[in-house]
Amino acid sequence: MNLPNSLTLGRIFLIPLLVVVLLTRFEGRMILGVRKELVGALIFVLAAGTDWLDGYLARRRGQVTTLGQLMDPLADKLLITAAFVSLVALDLAPAWMVAVILGRELGVTVLRSVAYSRGVTIAASPLGKVKMVTEVVAIVLLILGGDYLPQLFVVGQVALWGVLVAALLSALDYYRRFSHVINR
Repeated sequence: MNLPNSLTLGRIFLIPLLVVVLLTRFEGRMILGVRKELVGALIFVLAAGTDWLDGYLARRRGQVTTLGQLMDPLADKLLITAAFVSLVALDLAPAWMVAVILGRELGVTVLRSVAYSRGVTIAASPLGKVKMVTEVVAIVLLILGGDYLPQLFVVGQVALWGVLVAALLSALDYYRRFSHVINR
């Protein structure tokens, strides 16, 4: 297994740790003397950072593999889903917004899978990349904006609206590209 694939696998292994840190009630909200929100945010940022790093290394080293192309988007979806579901459980994100965002994830995955089954690859769109960046920002702000830094909560809520808009726009873009490819 090459380094990019190992990083993707590492991201998958960080997901349960993130959920445990976010949802477990620690005495004094501390983990080894550090606020659990800060630990959760650091785990999430580390996991999200591997998303960029594994792709960069795979392209730069010429180590793009079929396994990596399948595992990377799966790891992204698992990370984002786990983080958002945890935020809903903590009452830091509205369930309806998370349902729309995660519904978009599922819908785009289905469209891309159908296209792939017909021999067509629908590459990640620039709007999809914007959506991912806004998701990372919103999630970090919401994790930190709970009880730890409440002034960030409002900024996180605004960022979450940005995620919703980016998710819907990118879903429309994927659907347009899917329709174009399938109707050829």
